[in-house]
Amino acid sequence: MHRVRRAVRTLAPGYFALVMGSGIISVGMRLEGFELLSQLLAWVCGIAYALLLVLTVWRLLRYRSDILDEFTDARRAFGYFTFVAGTNVLGVRLSMDGHVFWTAALLVLSFGSWIVLGYVVPWTAVLGRTNRPVVATANGTWFIWVVASQSVAVASASLQPGSDQELSGWLALLAVVSWSVGIFLYASAGVIVAMRMLLYELRAIDLNPPYWVAMGACAITVLAGARIVEMADAPMVNATRGLVAGLSVVFWAFATWLIPPLIAAGWWRHWRHRVPLTYDATLWSIVFPLGMYAVAGIYLGQADQLPVVGVIGAVELWFAFLVWTLVFVAMVVHLWRTVLTDRASSIPPPGR
Repeated sequence: MHRVRRAVRTLAPGYFALVMGSGIISVGMRLEGFELLSQLLAWVCGIAYALLLVLTVWRLLRYRSDILDEFTDARRAFGYFTFVAGTNVLGVRLSMDGHVFWTAALLVLSFGSWIVLGYVVPWTAVLGRTNRPVVATANGTWFIWVVASQSVAVASASLQPGSDQELSGWLALLAVVSWSVGIFLYASAGVIVAMRMLLYELRAIDLNPPYWVAMGACAITVLAGARIVEMADAPMVNATRGLVAGLSVVFWAFATWLIPPLIAAGWWRHWRHRVPLTYDATLWSIVFPLGMYAVAGIYLGQADQLPVVGVIGAVELWFAFLVWTLVFVAMVVHLWRTVLTDRASSIPPPGR
């Protein structure tokens, strides 16, 4: 029991990326017609979400001081936005099976969390800090704020077509607003993270998996845009459809461009500087962007009549699934050794 309590206390704020990665690859498999794989991944997504929700509540009740410390740490606080994104990814996957009520309920939960975290985290982790410069602590997790915003847009767009006229208008408004906010947040996070990389020493240990979220944030912006383009007519959608469609293509191109340097960064970190490649919760920050890039390509190919983009997404989906499998197996082995057996060793604090 001591090992379980220790694992709960050190639970990484960004562990809901497990839900995000499993859910989005499940969505991709469903789009490509691989029902069995999609259902298996959907079950993993749902079980992981329920388990992480329980553990997070336990942690909130029992280890509140640790959570407060994380909210004041700009290197870790933005990881809490994975709860928003994970909630919406699960909701979108449920909508594909016709569980619209649960999709709507999860959207309400995620929207409230997005609003609260969207004002609390920047204040506690950035603006409210006395230690300066804060930019020195910026990292790839800051892009998760963008992912959370765009996930609200995706979930809203998923619900809008089957809604009545009044609700349809509100969902269209929410989708376009959250998509637009996400774009401005991407620009802001991109500038700040770039400043950190240019102004301060970038060690191999600093260039960790969450930097892949820079690509994932682009990809989910593409997906949200493609879903908005396909939404039923509404004043907000009609006013922005052309702009959204064009920018979605631009973001897809930039996401594609980011993949080679991210792979090169991994080589530089693990091969050139010999940083051990061991399991860490942040590895799910690689799985989700890969899966999201695939699904975004599939949707964009349909929405903008770009078959080549759709083919690229369909092919890349299998690479994302391969990475998911490797990380999932590594996670199971890690949990077996550190939580379920007496072979546990000390667990380092999140973020190290």
